Amino acid sequence: MTSTAQPSPSGAREAHPDHLGHVIFITAAAAMGGFLFGYDSSVINGAVEAIRHRYEIGSGTLAQVIAIALIGCAIGAATAGRIADRIGRIRCMQIAAVLFTISAVGSALPFALWDLAMWRVVGGFAIGMASVIGPAYIAEVAPAAYRGRLGSFQQAAIVIGIAVSQLVNWAILNMADGDQRGEIAGLEAWQWMLGVMVIPAVLYGLLSFAIPESPRFLISVGRKDKAKEVLSEVEGKGVDLDARVAEIENAMRREHKSTFRDLLGSRFGFLPIVWVGIGLSVFQQLVGINVAFYYSSTLWQSVGIDPSSSFFYSFTTSIINIIGTVIAMVLVDRVGRRPLALVGSAGMAIALAFEAWAFSADLVDGKLPEAQGVVALIAAHVFVLFFALSWGVVVWVFLGEMFPNRIRAAALGVAASAQWIANWAITASFPSLADWNLSGTYIIYTVFAVLSIPFVLKYVKETKGKALEEMG
Repeated sequence: MTSTAQPSPSGAREAHPDHLGHVIFITAAAAMGGFLFGYDSSVINGAVEAIRHRYEIGSGTLAQVIAIALIGCAIGAATAGRIADRIGRIRCMQIAAVLFTISAVGSALPFALWDLAMWRVVGGFAIGMASVIGPAYIAEVAPAAYRGRLGSFQQAAIVIGIAVSQLVNWAILNMADGDQRGEIAGLEAWQWMLGVMVIPAVLYGLLSFAIPESPRFLISVGRKDKAKEVLSEVEGKGVDLDARVAEIENAMRREHKSTFRDLLGSRFGFLPIVWVGIGLSVFQQLVGINVAFYYSSTLWQSVGIDPSSSFFYSFTTSIINIIGTVIAMVLVDRVGRRPLALVGSAGMAIALAFEAWAFSADLVDGKLPEAQGVVALIAAHVFVLFFALSWGVVVWVFLGEMFPNRIRAAALGVAASAQWIANWAITASFPSLADWNLSGTYIIYTVFAVLSIPFVLKYVKETKGKALEEMG
């Protein structure tokens, strides 16, 4: 392949400095979908108790309203790729932005519990779309030399979205004098919490009009001249555009469209490597991480912490999540995926065990004893830190690298589906399990964290430094 651009030491083309700023803007705009993914997933945390009291529902029904968004997530993730291939990545982003906006308005102004649940499904569909289309688009427009760093924008945007949602919830609660059902301008505080998402949703939609379509999609629909314009924007004018278009066309022709049938083995249904991917996805959720993002305010209030403080602790937990994610992004290519996963599993198991011990104490005047309360708060933050610096990032890295080329797309789809199902199981079961025995619930999560250690040691192979073509 010929190119007039100077190759980097690794052989990848470097974007010219005057184009790198534009590429970063494009990437950040696309990553707004990740921000909304994190924001919409976590903002419900501030409304859980208010919804329980507003509609006078029990823990089982409440859990279904919270978890039902995950059904939309699964459908959105399963269909986004097909939609994007048919109408383009940008149109797909715009659809997601519209769905996020509709979901925010509908969730803030529900007529009854049933339509609140419906709007959450709509928002979930948008989350599923954003979880697929953002990384795919960024990978297709990013110059090879910067792809890894630019690709990390999506995960960073997700954890920032989680943190911002908790900060907004806390600010709104303080405006309502600490009452989740307190009135602000004619609406209850929890309605404002869900409705504020309109602002980033509209911004995402507007930004989608300011960025170019993916060169890969443009070539797939025969718009080669437009594809060359975009390639010139993101890779610089020194690149041999005809050679780049030919390279993309050849790559697309060589691609094998993997199907579900390709994943089947002679024994145990799926091929062993597919089961490993499913195991990684399931363990990532069964340690109870989404309890920290969906129910933390409710959890702290249940052991006697006032609403304002509980919202603040949800925010500080999300900041810890950002810090852990940055640590993982720095270390994942230096120390490897398996060591991070093992360290994370051990740290999570210890933190969860301390949480289980703290929650086993009898409440005094509706509160945990002071020692157990301090231990519970510290352990909760330590748990999120160890998850974020390990399983929160490395599972997605593993899933993107571990499968052979011929089955990668289909295997990743199955593993991601398993993750959504496990996420739903944890989210839907927590309120009822907490009513049964909060300490026992955390013992269950501790057991899964412990079991993840021998699973990684026995079945998960290191992928650091290996070319995708080496995966077998």
